[in-house]
Amino acid sequence: MGTVRLVCIGPESDGQRIDNFLITRLKGVPKSRIYRLIRKGEVRLNSGRVKPDRRLQEGDRVRIPPVRMSRSEPGPTFTDRQSVRLARQLEERILHEDDRLLVINKPAGMAVHGGSGISHGVIEALRALRPRASYLELVHRLDRDTSGCLLIAKRRSALRQLHENLRNNSLRKVYVALLAGRFPRGRKQLSAPLLKNELRDGERISQVRADGKEAKTLFEVISYYEEATLVEARPLTGRTHQIRVHCQYLGHPVLGDRKYGDVDHNRVMRAKGVRRMLLHAAEICLPDGLNDPVGVVKAPLDGDFQGIIDDFNNNKNK
Repeated sequence: MGTVRLVCIGPESDGQRIDNFLITRLKGVPKSRIYRLIRKGEVRLNSGRVKPDRRLQEGDRVRIPPVRMSRSEPGPTFTDRQSVRLARQLEERILHEDDRLLVINKPAGMAVHGGSGISHGVIEALRALRPRASYLELVHRLDRDTSGCLLIAKRRSALRQLHENLRNNSLRKVYVALLAGRFPRGRKQLSAPLLKNELRDGERISQVRADGKEAKTLFEVISYYEEATLVEARPLTGRTHQIRVHCQYLGHPVLGDRKYGDVDHNRVMRAKGVRRMLLHAAEICLPDGLNDPVGVVKAPLDGDFQGIIDDFNNNKNK
């Protein structure tokens, strides 16, 4: 059962709702039990009763009563060799870190969080790797097969600011993608609205639809190859699978994309050694206030992606 805990709220929890704060602190305790504790006054904020939607402020003191923790929902543990290797791999792929933010070069094939048959992802591995970290939260998502820059907030204030940047499309991101066929030369901005649907199995899928939400992507050719084009893609809005769907719509799907790609192109590329989707979040510009001075964080291509580019360049020069 434990004992009563008095927790002093730090900057990482400033602005967080008290119910969400308790849910993260009382792992394994049903939400209904947590709300009952608040309702009965067993949880106290600065010695007084509190409502679930009350937002915390730095310096507040929260009384957390003794609560029996569920044994059926333990926190993430990383004892097997594969999990330890995963955690160490992430530590080696940190591109930038300060007291508010982490930027990781996520490898392709790794989910950003557990679920849907995946026991753990990037965020679970980081929390297990740093058990004393009081706050680690994903700022955004990358598809499992996409590599590159992934932001993790170390303070709630940083998460709030970055979410605001995402909402107003001021968080500049640059992707690199290898596309099927010969993409139009130069720069091209595509404006094609996207509608997101969720299938019965929970899988998300987007498609270009007139009744969808505004979606804009700026493309620029980097290099041409015999069967493919290397492009830079800048999403000017943030819709689900935006770059992948826009590439499909233009008739030049991302090579290796099993959801929106071309089966025949992927079969040819697989014979050439392509085992992943060739989409990479190459750089991200950190907004003012999170990084001083404002800076761009760049993620080098993974070895498998770079190897494909090198092979194309070698064949091109023969």
